[in-house]
Amino acid sequence: MKNRLKVLRAENDMTQAQLADETGVSRQTINAIEKGKFDPSLPLAFRFSKLFNLKIEEIFEDEN
Repeated sequence: MKNRLKVLRAENDMTQAQLADETGVSRQTINAIEKGKFDPSLPLAFRFSKLFNLKIEEIFEDEN
């Protein structure tokens, strides 16, 4: 799944560790999601959505 997390983090001057703290996951989880190695759970996707004030589909995109 493609995502804009790295771009959104940069736009908000956040490190992976800060984003992890804000969303209740590890920095390694953020890294794996940004690299497309792991798809977030629905509750985590909603936390990203709320944090960045965007719709989930504005952050994540199905590769198909």
